[in-house]
Amino acid sequence: MKIHLAMRGNKLASARKQKWKPVLVAALALWMIPFSLLGSSAKVQAAEAVDLKLDVRSAVLMDASTGQILYDFNGDEALPPASMSKMMTEYIVLEKIKSGELKWDEQVQVSQYSADVIGSGDLLAFGEQLSVKDMFSAMSIYSANDATVALAEKIGHTEENFAKMMNEEAKKMGLSKDAYFINATGLTRGDLGKYAPKELQGETKMSAKDSAKLAYTILKEHKEVLDFTKIPAQKLRASDKAPMINWNWMLEGNKDVLNFKKYAYQGLDGLKTGHTDEAGYCFTGTAERNGMRLISVVMGTKSEPKRFEETRKLLDYGFNGFEKKVLVKEGGEVAALPTVKLTKGVSKTVKAVTGSELSLVAKKGAKDEEFVQEAQAIEPAKLVAPLKKGDKVGTATVKYNDQAYTVDLVAAEDVEKGSFLRLFFRGIGEFFANIGTSIKNLF
Repeated sequence: MKIHLAMRGNKLASARKQKWKPVLVAALALWMIPFSLLGSSAKVQAAEAVDLKLDVRSAVLMDASTGQILYDFNGDEALPPASMSKMMTEYIVLEKIKSGELKWDEQVQVSQYSADVIGSGDLLAFGEQLSVKDMFSAMSIYSANDATVALAEKIGHTEENFAKMMNEEAKKMGLSKDAYFINATGLTRGDLGKYAPKELQGETKMSAKDSAKLAYTILKEHKEVLDFTKIPAQKLRASDKAPMINWNWMLEGNKDVLNFKKYAYQGLDGLKTGHTDEAGYCFTGTAERNGMRLISVVMGTKSEPKRFEETRKLLDYGFNGFEKKVLVKEGGEVAALPTVKLTKGVSKTVKAVTGSELSLVAKKGAKDEEFVQEAQAIEPAKLVAPLKKGDKVGTATVKYNDQAYTVDLVAAEDVEKGSFLRLFFRGIGEFFANIGTSIKNLF
């Protein structure tokens, strides 16, 4: 692995030696600043494009741990996502649960609109009350539009207000400027009829990359969503005669279900299907194998089976061609920067280790020279003792296929502040050491 140490204030070039005119020794001690560089970074070439011959309008494959894009076909085009937009509704509900503003056992009342809304669902009656958890189950398992609207109205008072919240969250997540929501369900304006929003214009749109990034955020911050999305079938009420059947045929839990076992995929436990006449058949899937989780998105397929067949191609490409590569384990030393300088400490340096695992997904058989590792310390003047174990002292970055992945470097131990006498005598020693260095450089 090629190693590069990036120091603030230094340019990435070969070491350069500064020439000084003879001046007073005292002036030399004050002004002399030696510089050095430890190596140079190599340019990483982009991965060769692969044609999977997908019958889709767009598709993306992403690593769920880093957000790396492993495959991209027309991934930036904003398209109608249909019910895949419910992932944003799921995210907001889970955020409200996390903050304590909403509770799983809290009751949600069904409005006339949520009872009337068309499409998947048709489970709820006007005036009925169910818990947030039951509504969330109906939304994430059965893609129920009625339960989705009921949750949106519970949180936003109106669905249009909730859709505005969805757009705000899209900005915070860093989705593209084209990502836009007009409702909680992904239905079109025409589908909504008299319930169409008044202030929000246009139609709901997302790109395949937006959908993948939305899924990435949910899985990173609310992985408990999989406890719902992995369920193949479940009754909404104990008294119901039939269960809600998950629209996701690829769930691993379907491996023994006669109608779906040919589609069941090892490790697949989510995430969201979608279909309207305008969107075609869409699917954001996620599966985990051997410690590597992938996120797949297909948009605009021509049939319900096709969206799962094309997803299988994407996931097979990912699992067969890529592997998780752990470059440095959590708490591991980075060769580029084993120690970091600090000021006013009992010691002048502190051992630096990674605050979390530094890993990425790479093509199987990738050579070490394809990974370029850099490390950058916080300036000593800004890193002042006392330090606690775990305090940030710098960053480590790995560049692979023109993408960069960064992890914090943290102090491996506590460093106490040095006493006045220790720092006083250290300053005197450094003063005379600098004088000696300056005199040596004159000759």
